[in-house]
Amino acid sequence: MPNPHLKRVPRDQLSPFMQAAHDQNVKIHGEADRVEIYGNAPHVFDFYRKDFYERLFYAGQVDVPTKELLRLRLAGIHGCAHCNRGDRLAAAKAGIAQDKIDSIMNPAAACFDDRERAILELADQIALPNMHGELTKDLYDRLRVHYSDGDLYELGVVAAVLTGMAKFLFVYDLVEREANCPIVPLSDAAE
Repeated sequence: MPNPHLKRVPRDQLSPFMQAAHDQNVKIHGEADRVEIYGNAPHVFDFYRKDFYERLFYAGQVDVPTKELLRLRLAGIHGCAHCNRGDRLAAAKAGIAQDKIDSIMNPAAACFDDRERAILELADQIALPNMHGELTKDLYDRLRVHYSDGDLYELGVVAAVLTGMAKFLFVYDLVEREANCPIVPLSDAAE
């Protein structure tokens, strides 16, 4: 379980907006440690929830189900237990079929079409463990059948923010890691 060094801000000292997020996290995850720690910098929480999620993720030009598939694949690769719980619920809410949610770590599964496979491959290229990621001409061409260059730029920024947040959450020990998480503290790696 996570054991962050940053202090937690009690729920009753959070803004109403953050209290609502706190309650939602308790409902989904059984805890709200991240929200309590975000309480140290509410402006950052506002940026992440309002500017990134509300203005870009849920209201950008690319459809939400595409971004949910991208996010779900990244969370699966990154091994964030917290992210996977919430992202699975969000993917279902966005209309992604359960067989696709269940098969997210198997992009060759018959339930995915060519467009979805290209999105999953884009996630693979941007994911933390891939130090040789590349938007190859072949991948670009397969994505370009379905998305404009503006869409692809938006998807890249969304994936970059999600990937950067994953690294931050692991480094600051704010989320529970799954066995496949590529970010292992040196003290744990030595064991």
